[in-house]
Amino acid sequence: MATIARFQPFGGFSALHQQVNKIFNDAVRNQSDDSALTTWAPAVDIYETPNELVVKADLPDVNEKDIDVRVENNLLTVRGERKFDKAVPEENYLRVERTYGTFSRSFSLPNTVNPEAIRAEYNNGVLTVNLPKREESKPRQVKVNVNVANSQN
Repeated sequence: MATIARFQPFGGFSALHQQVNKIFNDAVRNQSDDSALTTWAPAVDIYETPNELVVKADLPDVNEKDIDVRVENNLLTVRGERKFDKAVPEENYLRVERTYGTFSRSFSLPNTVNPEAIRAEYNNGVLTVNLPKREESKPRQVKVNVNVANSQN
């Protein structure tokens, strides 16, 4: 008597899928152990108003003296460093998930920005960079006079 076996064309893929997931999970786990003291990139919001561009960067626990804002050749660069708090001995930490170390973010600026009038302010862990537009690039409203001509047919 012949044994009937159910045909499962994708049966072997399940084991392969589990092996691939294990490889990636092991790689991510090993990487995340060292990530607390590697470079990081702060989250940034950029928006535009009629008069300026505004860049806001989240920099919690970064000392103001460790932030460098520069504009060169229409490129805004924000650099700095969040330092690991050495006041608490490392062996007392149960978990370290926040990233520490140096960071650098760069953004191309349009020619409409006036580099002479840029201002930066750091308040409550948020860096705000105001990039005013040149006068000639600001939107203008022009009043249009419409003359109604009496047309007689």
